[in-house]
Amino acid sequence: MGDAMARENVDVDNLQITGARPSEGPEAPLTVQDEVIIVVNQAYGPAGDPIVGITDVEFDGFPALTLLVRAEGREEQVHLSPIHGDRRKVGMADLPTGTKCELLCPVSRKPLPRVGRIGESEAEYCAIYLTKKLDEGSMIYVSDTWGHHHSRIVDNNEMISLWVAAESGE
Repeated sequence: MGDAMARENVDVDNLQITGARPSEGPEAPLTVQDEVIIVVNQAYGPAGDPIVGITDVEFDGFPALTLLVRAEGREEQVHLSPIHGDRRKVGMADLPTGTKCELLCPVSRKPLPRVGRIGESEAEYCAIYLTKKLDEGSMIYVSDTWGHHHSRIVDNNEMISLWVAAESGE
């Protein structure tokens, strides 16, 4: 499990690392490898429930970040790669790109808080907290639109990483 393996799945062309460094230390929610690989080690739903590593799904040895997704009359756990910029996920495999989803905490079943739109897209962003304190200065913003690979990570009120993939209709 070297960095190279993790890196080959990361959309480095469309990932912008801002240069701001995330919090360090054993309890830090994020780790940086190879200057471009940012791994989410911990994340929390709106009621403070941990949502990283709650199943045995892993990506390159890192535990998945799990959300409950409702779309088109279905409800299913979706396991996201915790490596920012990595498109891999497990669950809702045949959902059409562009489908609007409701994103919920898989533990409390509470909807993720909406933070609104960013840019021109129809997609709305929902928040996943990086700390148990549910601090709005440390969050991951994820899009509620399936296949819309735009997300950003903010820690200590600073943008750490911004992923805006070209819309290639994957």
